[in-house]
Amino acid sequence: MSSAINIAIDGPSGVGKSTIADRVAESLHMVHLDTGAMYRCVAYYLVSHQIDLSDSQALDQALDSIHISFQGKQVFLNDVDVSKEIRTNEISMFTSKVATNPSVRKKMVTLQQEVAKDKGYILDGRDICTVVLPDAEVKIYMDASAKARAERRYKEYISQGIQADYETIYQDIVARDYQDSHREISPLVQAKDAIRIDTSNLTIDEVVKEVLELVRKA
Repeated sequence: MSSAINIAIDGPSGVGKSTIADRVAESLHMVHLDTGAMYRCVAYYLVSHQIDLSDSQALDQALDSIHISFQGKQVFLNDVDVSKEIRTNEISMFTSKVATNPSVRKKMVTLQQEVAKDKGYILDGRDICTVVLPDAEVKIYMDASAKARAERRYKEYISQGIQADYETIYQDIVARDYQDSHREISPLVQAKDAIRIDTSNLTIDEVVKEVLELVRKA
């Protein structure tokens, strides 16, 4: 049954959408398309090539030059593994600005819809339930307090050997929440038919169990 449906997951930064989507996809033999990583790749490419987001001509050329692919948990930008590089705090903050650009969104949304049209996909992001896959059979809005998300991200960075400061991460998450929910194009909102799961005090296993139960009911 799961291969004949799509699952859409929205939620703020650092709530664990990708981790949960990975686990659910593995359990249901579906494919997880990490849309956040796609936007991060664009942000990383622009920073690396010193391309100004306001230079529409340079941006359009950049978007035509970008090829994003996935191999398991590895993310490749033009055949180079950038899995670690796109997860830095600097890229996280810039991604929020990149994601508001109409040209970037149009390109990414088109790519995502094209991939998911054959069903069997889990997509997570900010506007999957509302814009990318409004007809998804299962829609979920994952949430958690800014404090809980900052603690998780801090521990994640430390475990990966990335230098981190908790207070900086917390303030960045609060700022990113504001940016994502107040942007003009596809702001982060809970779709009316999406089921909310608060992960603040839940383990990964508990969240996965809840999602699988929702899929079973669908």
